Amino acid sequence: MYNKAFDVIKLCEQENKKISEIAILKEAKMRNLTEKDVIDEMKSVLEIMKKSATSGLESPIISHSKITGGNAVKINNYLNSNKSLSGDLINKAMAMAVSTSEVNASMGVICAAPTAGASGILPSSILNAKEKLGSSDEDLVNALFTAAVIGELATKNATVSGAEGGCQAECGVAASMSAAAIVEMAGGSPIDSFNAASFALINVMGLICDPVAGLVEYPCFLRNASGVVNAFVSADLALAGVQSLIPFDEVLEAMYKVGKSLPETLRETALGGIATTPAAKEIARRFYNGTTE
Repeated sequence: MYNKAFDVIKLCEQENKKISEIAILKEAKMRNLTEKDVIDEMKSVLEIMKKSATSGLESPIISHSKITGGNAVKINNYLNSNKSLSGDLINKAMAMAVSTSEVNASMGVICAAPTAGASGILPSSILNAKEKLGSSDEDLVNALFTAAVIGELATKNATVSGAEGGCQAECGVAASMSAAAIVEMAGGSPIDSFNAASFALINVMGLICDPVAGLVEYPCFLRNASGVVNAFVSADLALAGVQSLIPFDEVLEAMYKVGKSLPETLRETALGGIATTPAAKEIARRFYNGTTE
C-alpha cells in the first residue's frame, strides 16, 4: 500500500484521509482484521504507555543494575517547585520520558517505540500534547497510528537499531515518530507531519550510541528527555509553516548512510563516546564485579 513517505502523502491526498486513517486501513487489510480490532489493539498499547510514563513520577524506580534510577521523581519535583526555566510542558515531558526509561531499565513493561532504549519519547510526547491540546484518548490512539507509519518507513528504508545506525536511529526515529504524531493531533496536514518528522531526525543526525557499561540506561534516559523536547520543537516548526528542504524519504536515506558510516565503536558496543571515559569505565568495573550498591 505504501513504502515511502511520498506514497503516504499521495494516498492521503487521493483519499482525503489523515496519516492515521491510512495506517488503520492498511493494518486491517494486511492482517485480515476489522478496523475496530486494529484500533482496540492500539488502545492496549496506549494503556501500557500511560502506565510506564507515570509510574516513576511519584516513587523512585531504580534500574535492575542499580546504576541509574529515581530521576523522573527529581524532574517532577523540580517541576512542582515552580523554578523551571524551560516551563511546565517541557519539564513534564522530560519527567514522563525518563519515567518510561526507568521502567524499562528496571525490567518493567514498556512498548518499544521503536526500541526499548528510546521507549520514553513517544508516550511522553502524545500524553503531554493531549494535556496541552485537550485531546481525547481516541486522538491519542490515532496519533500512535501516525507514529507507526513513520516507524514503519524507518524500518523499511533505514534502521531503528542503535547497533546498526547509532542513537540517531533509536531516539532520532522515536522523536521523528512523535513529532509527526503531535502535528496530526494539533490539526496539521500530512505534509506538516512529515516536515516535523524530517526536522526531528535532522536535529540528531549522526548521534552515536555509547551506553555506559553496555547497558541501555545511561546516557539513554538523557536522550529520551532531549528526544521528547526535540519532538515538540520539530512539531512547532512544522505547525508554524516551516518546510523541510529535504523530503523525509531522503532524510531517512541520509540517516541510514550516516549510521553505516559510523565506526563500530560508536554503535552500541560501549567501545567509544562517553562509555570509554574513566568514570564510565569505573562504573562498568564496579557493576561487573557486583559492587554497584
